[in-house]
Amino acid sequence: MRRQAGVKDENRVAVIPEYGRHRLMSCAESFRDLADLFEAEEPEEAAAGRAGSRQDYLWQHRLQENRELLAEHFKETAHIMTEMARTTYAYRPVGERKHRRLARLLKESGILLGNFFELEHEDGHREISLTMRMASEKYARFGEQESILVEDVADFLSVAMNVRLRAAGNAPLYLTPEWASYYFLQEPRFQFLTGTAKAVKETEKISGDNYSFYEGDGGRMTVILSDGMGSGEKANRDSERVVELTERLLEAGFRKEAAVQMINGALASSGQEENMSTLDVCDMNLYTGECEFIKVGAACTYIKRGRLVDRLSAQSFPLGVFGQMEPEVMYRTLENGDYVIMLSDGVLDALSQGIGEDVLPEIIGRMDCSGPGEIANQILAYSLAQSKGQIRDDMTVLVLGAWEQDSAADGTYR
Repeated sequence: MRRQAGVKDENRVAVIPEYGRHRLMSCAESFRDLADLFEAEEPEEAAAGRAGSRQDYLWQHRLQENRELLAEHFKETAHIMTEMARTTYAYRPVGERKHRRLARLLKESGILLGNFFELEHEDGHREISLTMRMASEKYARFGEQESILVEDVADFLSVAMNVRLRAAGNAPLYLTPEWASYYFLQEPRFQFLTGTAKAVKETEKISGDNYSFYEGDGGRMTVILSDGMGSGEKANRDSERVVELTERLLEAGFRKEAAVQMINGALASSGQEENMSTLDVCDMNLYTGECEFIKVGAACTYIKRGRLVDRLSAQSFPLGVFGQMEPEVMYRTLENGDYVIMLSDGVLDALSQGIGEDVLPEIIGRMDCSGPGEIANQILAYSLAQSKGQIRDDMTVLVLGAWEQDSAADGTYR
């Protein structure tokens, strides 16, 4: 975390107590030792395999690849543990006068205030930590009939502190008569709307494409799209597994490139080529607008800014083709009113039957739409028109629209 002006070392607090930090660091060292063990010299069996049959050599080569993949996974697990153990916040103890003022205001609403801290994250956004409880006499009188919503407390704090706040995603719904800590995050600069449009291959009942939109507690919006090899139930299961694994690993704190490598290694080590799936990830920081795109065998992504369209393309194989691969990573910074458009291969296949994919940026640039859903539907309709209504592959269009809070509140979505 960067050091802010005026924040001294004594105003930094570890997220995990000292004892827990030592245990995490010890576990991290154990995983690094395991990684070193798997990256040790080539086993004698592999050397012997080269002198034997070609089949033995290929088997030993695959075994060595799996050992290297496992070593990388151990390294990434050790990295996450180390980062967690070292995580600190810059915090500012609130002045006594400000504390008394807020305590008095909260007490008028039947809320008792204990500790009160302001925390600052590395991208500059604030987090408020309050230790509170519902006044016992009020709870005894009204009980659950007049419980206080934590979201209502967030609205109250927003007015009192002159900053937009919301309850953290894992916060309880209501205050209780027991002392507890509650966390409130500063509202991000950007908010978003999403739109989707899908078509299933005409010979199938279920799409082989899967996707996910989710917003994390740290003010990040992530979109994941995966296109399973082939179509039907098997492709659906494969792409669904890729989307779920990607979401879980990212939520657990794995770096994006490492998460992709782990999923790729798991698919490659299965030895089943039909398990191949594409992966397309868009990860946006809602406080800064910075956006990271990761592509593994995925179709182009388009960013629409008014009439201008930026096409992000990548040349890479799907997941599971090779044991080691490097996902292609691109960065952009979104502005107010930008749209991010992600497609599955079926959309581009339909376009290739007509005017062609190269004209799509121009088509998107000319669209004058009221929201992401309309853009997604128009792109799908245009693609179907190019293929004369034939759906030779599953088609999915995902659109994410980003607006700054003030303009979105005014209803200005273009």
